[in-house]
Amino acid sequence: MIFTIARKELYMMFCSPLAWLLLTSVQLLFAWFFLGRLDAFLQLQPQLMQIANPPGFTEIIVTPVFALSAVVLLLMVPLLTMRQFAEERKNNTLTLLLSAPVSITEIVLGKFLGLTVFFLGVVSLIVSMFLTLLAGGTLDLGLLISGAFGLFLLICCFVALGLYISSLTIQPVVAAIGMLAVMLGFWMVDLVISDHEGWIYYFSIFKQFELFNNGLVDTYSLVYCALFTAFFLVLTIRRLDGERLHG
Repeated sequence: MIFTIARKELYMMFCSPLAWLLLTSVQLLFAWFFLGRLDAFLQLQPQLMQIANPPGFTEIIVTPVFALSAVVLLLMVPLLTMRQFAEERKNNTLTLLLSAPVSITEIVLGKFLGLTVFFLGVVSLIVSMFLTLLAGGTLDLGLLISGAFGLFLLICCFVALGLYISSLTIQPVVAAIGMLAVMLGFWMVDLVISDHEGWIYYFSIFKQFELFNNGLVDTYSLVYCALFTAFFLVLTIRRLDGERLHG
């Protein structure tokens, strides 16, 4: 049933002009920034050749584009998660969904899976764009895979949080603004702290992503992202389960 719900969510998203508009817009933005970084690399190449161990395509082009992708997806995810429960509650279809012979866990995980598959497609398009660099040079595939994996984990955290906030309200716009406000709060914390500065460093979701983007697959970061995602999925399940019990 989880896969059935996920397939339905994917179908609904691709039937929506908003999803196609967002997908096209972000891909154009990523392509523009990618070409800009490529042009900068070509201009710097004479100077880089004089260095003993110069940075390559991956460090100068791939890593900055992944960093930009994290910020863009911070703005994109709320626009898709806001409708998951808030819009259904507003249209009075959430009651029908909760009264169906399907567990709340299956509903939440199905919606989560559908959204993550959609964003996995976004990450795949970005990686495909990077692979074109193989025609003119070499890539650090380890760093590329680490950055893509970190971006996917970050998306999972965003989606789980967005589903929970969407389950709290009847207005999709309020859900989007609430999600955006929380994530901007995380981002502001990330901007004001320096590397490994005190306990707050360990709670910065973007610092964990930066480790992956720099090629460091850290056990703490893996556990952090898994617990962050699981925590908000469980909160969403308990919130909707309470709504089902109380009618």
